[in-house]
Amino acid sequence: MNGIVIIPTYNEAANIGPLVKQILSQPGKLDVLIVDDNSPDGTGRLADTLAGDWAVSNGRVNVLHRPGKEGLGRAYLAGFAWALKRGYEALIEMDADFSHDPIYLPQLLDAANDADLVLGSRYLNGISVVNWPLQRILLSWGANQYVRRVTGLRANDCTSGFRLYRREVLEAIDLESVTSNGYSFQVEMAFRTHQAGFRIVEVPIVFTERRSGSSKMSRGVIWESILVPLKLRRRVKRTLFKPGHKRTSPLKKAA
Repeated sequence: MNGIVIIPTYNEAANIGPLVKQILSQPGKLDVLIVDDNSPDGTGRLADTLAGDWAVSNGRVNVLHRPGKEGLGRAYLAGFAWALKRGYEALIEMDADFSHDPIYLPQLLDAANDADLVLGSRYLNGISVVNWPLQRILLSWGANQYVRRVTGLRANDCTSGFRLYRREVLEAIDLESVTSNGYSFQVEMAFRTHQAGFRIVEVPIVFTERRSGSSKMSRGVIWESILVPLKLRRRVKRTLFKPGHKRTSPLKKAA
């Protein structure tokens, strides 16, 4: 499956080089797209250097520069548009801070043979989180329980930022109407995927707190995460995906 890993970056100069090298070393020959929001620490320039170093990238590293910090959701939407235009069949979201280990990428790809959206789940087999304080674990676990109850999603880790979309999902969803921009972007996209009739599965991962840099969590992000599930539940279903889309997974048709 022709796949690409999309990595939004803002001040991730300490992480991006080692992360890209580990991604490229995984089986499956995934390409990489770094979406940089004009990082003051020079992440974008470093990404250009990685892309231009043929010995490192073998032509598989790409960089999309944006004029400023516009949020996680906007970065992913820009990355989706770039990758869809170039014909990629599997589009993978991944954080730049090593909280998502590249060793799980082959598992996401393998699971995509029978699913339209694959979630790298921290909560599929209990709680698999390293270096988080108990308060943050409870906040994250509780947030997922809240999302499940409000939206009807059945996944254990609805907020996971380590995931794979088959291109059919992103082509069916009305991406221009996606409104979430923080971490709740992941909830909105999973909800739209579910409402469009696509198949969602989870694979277990171990999530490790960032190695270097600072967290992007804020009060605004937390409030958005509370309000977005309520808005989604009230949303008219016809606004969630493009007109003419039949609410069924192409995998179901092939079965």
